[in-house]
Amino acid sequence: MRFVMSLRAEPLPEQVTPAGIKINDLRRAISREYEAVAKTPQKGFHFHTGRRLTEIVEYEQEWLEGIPESVIESFAGTGNPFAVGEIVVGDNVVDIGCGAGIDSFVAAQKVGPSGRVVGIDMTPAMLHKARSAQETIGCDQVRFEHGVMEDLPIPDHWADVIISNGALNLAPDKTRALQEMHRVLTPEGRLQIADIIVQKKVPESAKRKIDLWTG
Repeated sequence: MRFVMSLRAEPLPEQVTPAGIKINDLRRAISREYEAVAKTPQKGFHFHTGRRLTEIVEYEQEWLEGIPESVIESFAGTGNPFAVGEIVVGDNVVDIGCGAGIDSFVAAQKVGPSGRVVGIDMTPAMLHKARSAQETIGCDQVRFEHGVMEDLPIPDHWADVIISNGALNLAPDKTRALQEMHRVLTPEGRLQIADIIVQKKVPESAKRKIDLWTG
């Protein structure tokens, strides 16, 4: 798979959140949390993980056939982005916050050999797990890239579908993240996002607690 990268002149946002947290510190804390999910998935977390989570969010068993258990055990999504709409043969799909790659591999089944899937994550341990699984099973239509959702390593108007599962809530700058999604989608493209919804305003004091951002 070959990409021609588009260059954008606008600067990245200031490296501090409105609540005063350094963005690099926040990203490091989030990566540490999901590094643990990658390396020690059996230890238990304050959120659901693994095969049990696939049952909770109603993934079809046939989707998981052929996906290594090493990938499934580190699943840490919040819902089922595939329930939002049908991904079809030939689609180009971007999986933002792909983790160990479970949703990328499910999407790859749906797009077939003529489609393409790019999984993007900022946690090296997760990307290592995803790439190792790809080497094991093949699946040439999938590619895993390091990146953040506020600056996606994807060309303009490339994606027919963007999926994301529990990642947008972790973005320090959600407005920019959504702008990036809009940039990489085709004019007819769509978002299929599963995430957390907060139904009341989050206090500023809570926004300053890094631990509350990490999952």
